[in-house]
Amino acid sequence: MWKIYALLTTTMLIWGFNLPLLKYLITEVEPVTMTAFRILSASIVVFIILAALKLLRLPTRKEWLYILGGALLNVVLHHYFLNMGLARTSGTNAGLILGTGPVLTAISVSLIFRNYPSKIQWLGVGFGLIGVSFVVLVGGEMSGLALGDIYVFIAILVQVLSFLVISKAAKTLNPLTMTAYMMGIGSIFLIIISLIQEPGEIQVFATVPSVFWLGFFASAIIGTAIGHMLYNYAVGKVGPSKAAIFINFNTLFSLLGSILFLGETVSARHLIGLLFIIAGVILGSGAAEDLWKKRREQQEKTA
Repeated sequence: MWKIYALLTTTMLIWGFNLPLLKYLITEVEPVTMTAFRILSASIVVFIILAALKLLRLPTRKEWLYILGGALLNVVLHHYFLNMGLARTSGTNAGLILGTGPVLTAISVSLIFRNYPSKIQWLGVGFGLIGVSFVVLVGGEMSGLALGDIYVFIAILVQVLSFLVISKAAKTLNPLTMTAYMMGIGSIFLIIISLIQEPGEIQVFATVPSVFWLGFFASAIIGTAIGHMLYNYAVGKVGPSKAAIFINFNTLFSLLGSILFLGETVSARHLIGLLFIIAGVILGSGAAEDLWKKRREQQEKTA
């Protein structure tokens, strides 16, 4: 289980560093066009990796339904609204809204699967949300609700719902295989949307600076292809509630990425937020309970 926790933390590091990169990319190319081709590139990479690992197979009719549902939620709607939101709202607001993911996941799982988190896990959710608030509110106060804020909230909501679909599909379909098909199908839909919403924007790719392509492929291969493969694999192993708790780390690593690449500074609030986020992940993920149970079992054996 600890290997999965380490895997999730690594994924959040990848996604966190990917956020400042995305903000740069959408300044060069319009958001829908950029993300459509970025995800298409990511899907090709995932298919190549899975082919090399001999994990590719044709899904069953029922599995195709899960794949289509996951592609619509996790790829098309999530990435569309996230990139549209990033172009319209502040990083502070976006970070706080994305930090509500664990809470939304816990509530969704409770309502749909009647799989209620323990009191300690709910405490971890609360700690994580407090930590995220400390981090993202540094440097300014929340502004009024804007269209970009609504877009980002929709992005995290549909992503949370997609985790429930992935969790159910993982019973028969390898989450890595599902990721490849979801990205491939989702990117096609996004390309169609980009042609309608941003006609002629594809031509801009021919005029972007060379550094854009370095960021583009780093985001596509590491941030999207590898990041989503790792996360969806973890969701299939530990379930959506525990995996979503680690999204709190996403905000923290996004901040760290901004410090390293955008020159932002660290304050006391960042450090306080870090402590709350770490406590939230340990409690909310169930790691603390797992450690407590193992300790009790060892005590009973030696008694």
